[in-house]
Amino acid sequence: MPDEWTGGHDGEPVPANGPAWPAGGYRNGPLAGLKVLDLSRILAGPFATMHLADLGADVIKVELPGRGDETRHWGPPFGPDGTAAYFTVANRNKRALTVDLGSPPGAAIVRRLAVAADVVVDNFLPGRLARFGLDPDALRTANPRLVTCTITGFGSDSDAAGRPGFDFLAQAAGGLMAITGAEDGVPTKVGVAIVDLAAGLFATTGILAALRRRDHTGQGAHVEVPLFDSVVGLLANQAANWLVGGVEPAPMGNAHPNIVPYESFPTADRPLALAVGTDRQFARLVAVLGVPELADDARFRTNADRVRHRRALRSELTARLAAAPRSVWLDRLDEAGVPAAPVNSVPEVFADPLVAQRLLVEVDGCPQVRSPLRLDGQPLPVTGPPPALGRDTDAILTGLGLSAGEIGRLRSAGVV
Repeated sequence: MPDEWTGGHDGEPVPANGPAWPAGGYRNGPLAGLKVLDLSRILAGPFATMHLADLGADVIKVELPGRGDETRHWGPPFGPDGTAAYFTVANRNKRALTVDLGSPPGAAIVRRLAVAADVVVDNFLPGRLARFGLDPDALRTANPRLVTCTITGFGSDSDAAGRPGFDFLAQAAGGLMAITGAEDGVPTKVGVAIVDLAAGLFATTGILAALRRRDHTGQGAHVEVPLFDSVVGLLANQAANWLVGGVEPAPMGNAHPNIVPYESFPTADRPLALAVGTDRQFARLVAVLGVPELADDARFRTNADRVRHRRALRSELTARLAAAPRSVWLDRLDEAGVPAAPVNSVPEVFADPLVAQRLLVEVDGCPQVRSPLRLDGQPLPVTGPPPALGRDTDAILTGLGLSAGEIGRLRSAGVV
């Protein structure tokens, strides 16, 4: 790709490494001053860059003119402006630029931003960005301090590098579906795109680690997070059950393979969840249920005993819990120090005063679940809603030194 594009001042070429990062995105926070160029779409990459934005980074989200991120259209439901609700979960606190990476002028604009950036995040298939001169190697050659991050499906150095990555496919191929769902039921995906979300968090961690190393060496780095690797890493104790114990995990509904009782139970009205992790907690549980002798029963004395006799114990507990409604049991269990919780619907979650107090916030009419992080007791601010498509394009290009006329010509040509 050329290193310059025609259409600059008075028709002169504008160097690709021209003006510095455009002003206008200053935010407070521990990452204030960090400049992030977000070339990613869908969920994993935008989720990572949103967390950086929540922490104070200035994030410019780049989207295709006229269409934007695919998730803007993944509805219903849609917001008042026609943007799908899905888009709002991973794009707050960002600035929005539309530019066609496939055009030489568009690629040049993005290169100029990358030269001035600290971080560039993408989730293109391996080799795709190289067509535009925007691959991580090219960008880090132009800006050695740059940290690049690519989220892939199956790893750029694997035999499956060219396969597209989707959360559902990763859950299937990575074994998560095989351990999720009802006992003796069909393999089932998790109810949210958990692999995308986890990959986004892994990416955030990797980016911050690379930035920390840059502080010492002055050199950037490339971070790669495959969805497939992420889901295999999430198998955690289930992986160890197989690798260490030779036990093939299977779906168990809400039960836990290594801890009993650790699942949901019906009551006289609605289900509750028990998470009894110690023998002392188990003794308190059975005392609340009026059968303290079960704590000394040889079948249930230790957790290992309870795992071996889980069906018998489940039957005992189910019979006792059926004697009273959930609210009664939750009060008694809480008083006794037994970990328990209601099995809430999503509407019930957002009706919980604790959620309203700690997590729910609205900005410019758009409801948001704020970051769970707190720094020195303070929540991270939500200062901007997910931006309208291309909302900040003119301001960003003006910050790069383009005139209104130049921007108009680029827009007429479909570049921005």
